[in-house]
Amino acid sequence: MKKTMVRLCILLAAGALAASCSRGPKQPDRAALLEMMDRYLEAVVRHDPTGLPFARNVKLVENIQPTEVGKGLWETASAGPTGFKIYVADPKAGQVGFMGVIGDKGKPALLGARLKVVDGRIAEIDHMVSPLTGELPAGLLKPRAGLLTPLEASERVPREEMLRAANAYYDAIEQSDGNVAPFADECQRRENGITAANNQDPPPPGPTPFGAMAAFGRMKCAEQLSTGIMGYITDINQRRLFAVDEEMGLVMAYSMFNHDGEPNPMKIKGVPGVTERANEWGKFTVPAAHIYKIRGGKIYEIEAIGYMAKHGIKNGWE
Repeated sequence: MKKTMVRLCILLAAGALAASCSRGPKQPDRAALLEMMDRYLEAVVRHDPTGLPFARNVKLVENIQPTEVGKGLWETASAGPTGFKIYVADPKAGQVGFMGVIGDKGKPALLGARLKVVDGRIAEIDHMVSPLTGELPAGLLKPRAGLLTPLEASERVPREEMLRAANAYYDAIEQSDGNVAPFADECQRRENGITAANNQDPPPPGPTPFGAMAAFGRMKCAEQLSTGIMGYITDINQRRLFAVDEEMGLVMAYSMFNHDGEPNPMKIKGVPGVTERANEWGKFTVPAAHIYKIRGGKIYEIEAIGYMAKHGIKNGWE
C-alpha cells in the first residue's frame, strides 16, 4: 500500500510538472511589457544589447530596412526619451509600442518603436526614426493629457471595435470622406508634433487665404477629410495595427502612405470660394506610425510620425 501511494505521488507530481511545462512561460502583463520597453530603450542608448532576452531568430527592421541587432540606432542613439513619450501595451498580443523624442547622433529625433515578446523573449523589433530640425514644436515637449489618461470603465469598448475605429481612419483618407471614421467632434491630429487638424492655437498675424494648408488645419478632423484636401494620398497599405491598450484606450499602428502625384489639381468640396488645389507634393511614400486615443468608440486624439521614402517601397516585413 505504501509503495502504491509513493508511485501515485510521483505520477501526480510528474503530471503537474508536465502541465506546467506545456503552458510555457507566463504571458507578460502590461507592467512587464512597459518594463521591457524601458529596458530596451536604455540598452539602445548604452549601445549594448547584452542582457536583453532576445529570441534566437529575432528580427529588427529600422526605417523599413532589415537591420542587425546592435546596428543602426543601436550605434547612433545619444540620449534616452525626453518628457515626450507615449506607451501602448497589449498583453493579449504580447506587443508594446513607444512613441517619443530621443537623441540620435547628438540631435533630437522622433522614435516609433515596437517590440513583440514571445515566450518571454523579444522576437520582433521595429524602429522608425525621424530626425527633427530646428526648435522643437510645442507639441513635442509633452504628450497631450488624453494620451496619458486611463479610460473610465464607461468609456471602454471591445478591442475589436477599437481596431475598427483606428483602421477606419485610413479608409476615411482614401475615400476623402470624414464620415467613414468615428471622429469625436473634439478630435485633434498632430503630425511630427504639429497640429494638422482642429488647430485651436491663435492664428498667425495677417490673413490666411483659404486654399492654404494652414486654413485647412483649423478644420475639425472629419470636416477636413471630407473637403478632399488629403486626396493627394492615393492609398494607405501594409497596415499593421499591432497593439491595443485597453486600459489606456490606445491603438498603435504602422502603415505606408502612398502619394502618386495625382490627381492634379485636387478637387475641393464644401469650401466656399475654393474648388481645387494644386497637388504640389509629387510622387513618394511615407512610412508612418500612428497612435489613436479611442473613448466610447470615437477617435479623440491622433499622434503621427513619418518621413519621406521612395514611392512604392515595402515596409521591410514583406
